Amino acid sequence: MTSLSEKEKMLQGMEYFPSDKALFADRESAKALCHEFNLFDITDRKGSRALIKRLVGRYAGAWIEPPFYCDYGYNIKLGKNFYANHGLVILDGAKVSFGDDVMIAPGVLISTATHPLDPIKRTKGLETANPITVGNKVWIGMGAKILDGVTIGDNAVIAAGAVVNKDVAANTVVAGVPASVIKTIDETHKKSD
Repeated sequence: MTSLSEKEKMLQGMEYFPSDKALFADRESAKALCHEFNLFDITDRKGSRALIKRLVGRYAGAWIEPPFYCDYGYNIKLGKNFYANHGLVILDGAKVSFGDDVMIAPGVLISTATHPLDPIKRTKGLETANPITVGNKVWIGMGAKILDGVTIGDNAVIAAGAVVNKDVAANTVVAGVPASVIKTIDETHKKSD
């Protein structure tokens, strides 16, 4: 029986030590690319896109306004026509997948990472990461926070400042702390968009 690396544990949703040397090196590499992107000449969009593509891989018609920060980059999947305004932070210990035509307002935090409730495990430095999935045509409002393990359905709207700690159904608007449904998006809204 072979033991799993800390990276393998992280990617499988198991408890892992983020202080692991290989994971630290991965984060350092991602942060260096983020730093380079954040300082890049804003008029050189082609060069900026090339940097983000090096960080996250697939990058079809997507755009991120600097500054942008992430932990690893390799766990982020961007759909077509993805747009993120200034100050997006993605803590991507697990997969973070965005559908097509997603819009993200300034100052949004998306975090797959969480820590154990057990204080002994927590003080040892353990954490887990649970994937986040964002559907097509989702709008995430300014300052919203999306927590680990959440799935957001197609056409959903996350209001500014919302803290999303559970799944959001398609065609709904959620707001508040914690976020709850405040309305549904009817067929007339979907057709006009």
